[in-house]
Amino acid sequence: MRKPVLTCLVPLALATAHPVAHAQQAAHRFDLDDFSRVARVSDPQFAPDGKSVIVVISRANLDEDRYDPELALIDVATAKSRTLVTGRVGLSSARFSPDGQRIAFLANVGATGPAMSTGGSSNHLQLFVMKASGGTPKQITTAPLGVQQFAWSPDAKTIAYVTADELPVVTGSERFNTSFEVLVNDDYLTDGPKTSSHIWLVSPDGGTARRLTSGTWSLPVSHPPGPPASAIAWTLDGTAVAFTRQASPHGNGGSDLELAKVSDGTLSPLKNQRGTFPIFAPVGGKIGFISGNGVSLVPDTGTRAIPVTQDLAEHGIERALWMPDGKTLAVAGNDSTHVSIWLQPIGGPAKRLDLGDLSPNSSYYVDMAVGKDGAIAFTGSSTSRPSELYYLASPDGPVKRLTDANAAVAAVQLGKVEMLEWASDTIGRGNGGPFYENGTLTYPPDFDASKKYPLVLVIHGGPTGASLLNWGSQAQLLAAKGWLVFQPNYRGSDNLGRTYQGAIRNDAGDGPGRDVLQGIEAVKRKGIVDTTRMAVSGWSYGGYMTTWMIGHYPIWKAAVAGAAVTDEVDQHTLGDDASGGRGGANSIWMSAQALDRQREQSPITYSAHMKTPTLVLSDVGDFRVPITQSYKLFHALKDAGVNTQFFAYPVSGHNPADPVLQRDVQRRWSGWLEQYLNSPAQAAPTGGGGGGR
Repeated sequence: MRKPVLTCLVPLALATAHPVAHAQQAAHRFDLDDFSRVARVSDPQFAPDGKSVIVVISRANLDEDRYDPELALIDVATAKSRTLVTGRVGLSSARFSPDGQRIAFLANVGATGPAMSTGGSSNHLQLFVMKASGGTPKQITTAPLGVQQFAWSPDAKTIAYVTADELPVVTGSERFNTSFEVLVNDDYLTDGPKTSSHIWLVSPDGGTARRLTSGTWSLPVSHPPGPPASAIAWTLDGTAVAFTRQASPHGNGGSDLELAKVSDGTLSPLKNQRGTFPIFAPVGGKIGFISGNGVSLVPDTGTRAIPVTQDLAEHGIERALWMPDGKTLAVAGNDSTHVSIWLQPIGGPAKRLDLGDLSPNSSYYVDMAVGKDGAIAFTGSSTSRPSELYYLASPDGPVKRLTDANAAVAAVQLGKVEMLEWASDTIGRGNGGPFYENGTLTYPPDFDASKKYPLVLVIHGGPTGASLLNWGSQAQLLAAKGWLVFQPNYRGSDNLGRTYQGAIRNDAGDGPGRDVLQGIEAVKRKGIVDTTRMAVSGWSYGGYMTTWMIGHYPIWKAAVAGAAVTDEVDQHTLGDDASGGRGGANSIWMSAQALDRQREQSPITYSAHMKTPTLVLSDVGDFRVPITQSYKLFHALKDAGVNTQFFAYPVSGHNPADPVLQRDVQRRWSGWLEQYLNSPAQAAPTGGGGGGR
């Protein structure tokens, strides 16, 4: 990955970059080179004394087609940075030991090529431990199927980690029998039996690991895009490890919270609760966890769970951490056009922290940490600056930036971003009034209000998720072409409350399509849109919406459909969420009417109405939205004589994760649109095509 481990002390130039250098950088618009230059800043963790924060900073290495992470130690008082680790592919999840003497982290072993560039292949992730002061990390696990997650014991003498079980050894002729049973949650790419993931214990000095749990049940495993797997947590006295239990490694069967006794592996229910991410209060004996209603709490006596984020129920809380007093939680989630952090006292009203124009990083899990004195660190961005590390010494204090990893990108000539709001036609509040939807609009860098510009829609996936006022590399890349970039939130988005999010139920395309059209009308009312040059695009559910829109509204000059859901029946039967709806009254296999409804809500049903030139993009190994649906779209368009191209990426996952293919996706995406939007007359395709997410 990067060069050998180096240790150095370098002050960060937080506001001292040379003005001439910045002026030279600002002379150009955001381009593909800038896209690849954006650094990822993630996973802040306080040292136990609260005086420093470790953070992982990753940069694209195009020559090796991977992201090269480094572990940086940031002094809170001075913002000086010291690089602790570099040269470790897949470095992630760095955690201080409770005594502050050591740091443990995950990294790949024996992998140097692009297949391992994201750290996503747990087959190579192992646990390393090093001195907090620096030095050479020591590998302490050799788990055959890799380490998924870990946690330090309170006394810093043991590390609990999670790994998948190996398949049993079979001898004789049966060793050639590779048949396996397919279960209801398995996606179409499943190529063998799944094994359970269990907890093991190991000394931070290394040595023989000891299995703590076993059985046909399993701890959950993360399959991005989505939240990380529910984290294991030690009890405060170090006698047990709390975890979320699923009935099988196939993911079905709920999420029971349990305790594994460290001395002998005895299992017991954790207060008879169901949920994820158990967290023990630092004082008082209370237990918090994420449940369907937000954050719930079990007091030190009794087993009845009490919801504590009722005031925030509409926000969909995605992270919760205890404050040092054990009486307050720091919680976070999507909030209109930002991600917000609130302080939630037990039994009191929540208080939103003032983060200015910053939005903490969030992808189903908000990236933040709490220090011993109540300070909060988070990684976040604004519309004019990619991710950095930020620090709040107190809830009422000013936000302080501690890193400058993306200074060069922030100095490029960028387009202004603003929030738009409009009234929905059918979604009413409790009093029957209109529901106000929103989205973001990015302007070209040299925007002139007296001119009209092409309009490009980039519709977010999910459908949960939202387009927010944060950094958007793709939006800036497209705006730099001279286009308005509109990112509408539609019913199903998780930033405007549960009523709005739930309004997509049994209305996958028609209602969201009207929401998008009403958003376009809000942009058009500004008098700046060239309505003869509008394009629609998106990835995943955004791809679904793209294909829905081109099959229902003949207003588009061009379209890009990435990993698009085009057939709801295929999605239901082949994807990794294939269990949804089975076995109940709404199962498509039990109701011909329900099956008709699935087809009615499938964009491919309306392919005869699709006339828009469309670029199709997909991963060959996409377990979330099978590439078969892109083939259906491509052939339907071809058969109808619609101009189309289809580019496939021979990688696993829902979207390309390595920097070279990510860049290619963006190149093809923008290039395809450029053929149709940058000339009043429709241009013939050149075959170079445009790119991704």
